[in-house]
Amino acid sequence: MWYMYVLVCGDSSYYCGITNNVKRRLHEHNFTKKGAKYTKSRRPVTLIYIEECQGRSDALKKEYKFKRLKRKDKIIYINKSNNIYNVKKGVTNEV
Repeated sequence: MWYMYVLVCGDSSYYCGITNNVKRRLHEHNFTKKGAKYTKSRRPVTLIYIEECQGRSDALKKEYKFKRLKRKDKIIYINKSNNIYNVKKGVTNEV
């Protein structure tokens, strides 16, 4: 199972990525050198959104579309998710 996920960084910016293991990837972003270059200088990061995808290709397409949105549209996208797992702000980093 693949997922498209969104993190909020320490500087309040958003980071979007894909993975097949959200818990491992979140740990990598926060604590290891395997995290994205973008998030390494913006720690800590908090998971705010997860979307289940049909496969890696589907996840890549959703990531691409999300990254092209303006910030206000990203917020709307995250808040309007109905049947998709939407992580509430202030939750722990565990999934």
